Amino acid sequence: MSKTIREQTVEQLGGGSSILVRQRREHQEMDRLMDRYRSLDDAHERERVLKQVVQLVFSHAFAEETVLWPAVRASVPDGEELTARVEEEHQQINDLVADIERLPAGAPEREAKVQRAFALIRQDIRDEEDLLLPRLQDVMKTARLRTLGTAWAAVRQTAPTHPHPVVPRRPPGNALLGVPLSVYDRVRDALGIGGSAVREREGDARPGRDAR
Repeated sequence: MSKTIREQTVEQLGGGSSILVRQRREHQEMDRLMDRYRSLDDAHERERVLKQVVQLVFSHAFAEETVLWPAVRASVPDGEELTARVEEEHQQINDLVADIERLPAGAPEREAKVQRAFALIRQDIRDEEDLLLPRLQDVMKTARLRTLGTAWAAVRQTAPTHPHPVVPRRPPGNALLGVPLSVYDRVRDALGIGGSAVREREGDARPGRDAR
């Protein structure tokens, strides 16, 4: 198996448009934002950075689940097992962030959930970069990695930016429910509206792994 994508050059990963490079680039931005959140003392600025983390993580994960993981399941011999693992991590992150967005800023239990979500995000990054993406690199040609990267980027631009418990983890269900919610998410992001309104309408039902 190829070594972790963290240690490879852009050329080794297929060039700037490759899905491997695009994934690593956004993972690095997630790490940067989470580090910045931890370094800040100003509560308002911490909330602003936290919103940036949430928006990036959820648009990134939606594009993975819509474009990347189906390609992994179709191409990698143990792709089903690998994607099930990261989908479970995504679901845990989804549930934690949904709770975070319901709680008032400054609540002690909220900060504990933020730190737990950050730990899960970092674990998800390591699983993808050390296990899943090197397997994909081994079986997929460079041209296909670039095509997949272009498709992933297109979906990511129209993806939801907040957790939605009713959205399943796999296509076609995630696209059917997620794309309309994306419009709502991006409008409320632009207006600076909080994250609880959609889930109040969706209800508290959270699909298990069978609902993927």
